[in-house]
Amino acid sequence: MASASVFSAVQARLEANWSRSPVVNLNDVSEAQDPPWVTFQVPLSNEEQITIGAPGQNVFRESGVLRLVLAIPRGARIAPWLEWMDDLRALFRSRQFDGVRTYGASPAVLDDRNDDGKFWLLSAAVLYDADIHA
Repeated sequence: MASASVFSAVQARLEANWSRSPVVNLNDVSEAQDPPWVTFQVPLSNEEQITIGAPGQNVFRESGVLRLVLAIPRGARIAPWLEWMDDLRALFRSRQFDGVRTYGASPAVLDDRNDDGKFWLLSAAVLYDADIHA
């Protein structure tokens, strides 16, 4: 999971710039939520110390992967939703916001569990990093 500052920055960027569908809080995702909707996850993160100094003047770099998730209706044609994914990827590709730096965004992939449930999930991965001063 990302640090609180990174999580908040990503959530704020998504909520401020995505208007095509509801942005669902990660803890609110359920089968009851009708698609389409988007959310994000941080399945991988790490932190390393990149400077050594006096207390309060050290820099730690958090790095990881953002997983952007778009839920679409079961049985829907995929092509129109891939355009939505391209827009979502562009929102986070090679950006700097609130102390977070993002890099390339992978093309959309299908979730292996799409045969279960009432919606299909498309997702993309975006590498990120952020410096934390402590």
